[in-house]
Amino acid sequence: MRKFTSVHDLGPLGKALEEAMEIKKDRFADNELGKNKTLLMIFFNSSLRTRLSTQKAAMNLGMNVIVLDVNQGAWKLETERGVIMDGDKAEHLLEAIPVMASYCDIIGVRSFAGLKDKAEDYEERVIEQFIKHSGKPVFSMEAATRHPLQSFADLITIEEYKTKPRPKVVLTWAPHPRALPQAVANSFAEWMNETAYEFVITHPEGYELDPKFVGNARVEYDQRKAFEGADFIYAKNWSAYTGNDYGKVLSTDRDWTVDAEKMALTDNAYFMHCLPVRRNMIVTDDVIESERSLVIPEAANREISAQTVLKRMLHAINNADK
Repeated sequence: MRKFTSVHDLGPLGKALEEAMEIKKDRFADNELGKNKTLLMIFFNSSLRTRLSTQKAAMNLGMNVIVLDVNQGAWKLETERGVIMDGDKAEHLLEAIPVMASYCDIIGVRSFAGLKDKAEDYEERVIEQFIKHSGKPVFSMEAATRHPLQSFADLITIEEYKTKPRPKVVLTWAPHPRALPQAVANSFAEWMNETAYEFVITHPEGYELDPKFVGNARVEYDQRKAFEGADFIYAKNWSAYTGNDYGKVLSTDRDWTVDAEKMALTDNAYFMHCLPVRRNMIVTDDVIESERSLVIPEAANREISAQTVLKRMLHAINNADK
C-alpha cells in the first residue's frame, strides 16, 4: 500500500479488520518490521490522539519517528504555485516536500480544511502534493475532507461491541461554537457505507453533506426519529457544505445536543465521538460518562488502525527492496 487517504485504499474491509484484531492481540509481533525505517509525521494542525496513537503504532513496529509541527519551529510554507512569495511564507511546499522525503521512508500528513474555498479543500491540494512529489508512501492523519484513521478505528470499535450482524448506526450532527470541517463526518459516512450496517445520518436542514459521502445512507431531519432503535450513536459537528454557506455555522441549536432523553429512544445504544468533545454542547456529561460511552476505547483503537496501515506500508517497502 503506497497511500492511505480513504477506505478505498484499504482493500476488502473484512481482511483489514482481521489484521487489526490480530495486531490488537499482540502489538509487538512485528517489531522488527520497521527496523531502520523512519516515519515522518507532519502536522499543519493541532493533534492529541492522532499524534500519540500514530507515534506509538510506529514504535510498536520498531520504527524511528520524526515529528514536525509546521507552525511551530519550521518555516511557514507556501502551498500555491505561481504566487509571488513576498509575504511571511519563506519556503514553498514544492521544495520542502522532497527535502522532507529524503529523511524518511513513510510520511503522515495532517492538514485541515480552510473552510473558505470549497474547491481547494475538496481537491485536497496539500496531501495530494505530498503524494505526487515525495516519492514515498503517504497516509492521511486527517485531511480537508476525510479522517480515515479515525474512521477505521470507529469501525474496529463497532465490530468489537456490536451484538447483532446488522446494527443500526446513526451519525448525528450536534451543535458547536466554531465552524468545523466536514472531514470526520464525511469519512465516517464513507466507511459505514462500505459495511452491511443500517446507516442513518441526521442533521438540521442546511447541513447536508457532499452526496458522494452520504452514499446510500438514509438522511433523517428528525433527530429523535433517527435515534429510534439505534445501536450506536456517533455525534459530530460539521459546518455547512452547500452553496454560499460553505464553512459557515448556520445553527447552534442546543435541541440537537445528545442527552439521556434522546439516548433512551435507542436500543440501549453506545455513544461514540472522535474527541475532543465540547461537553454539554455536543453531548451531556451523563451520556459521555455513562457505561455505554465508547469514546475511550474508540480513541485507544486509533493505535490499532494506525498500526495496521503502517504495517501494510512497511511490507510494501520491504518487498520493493528485495
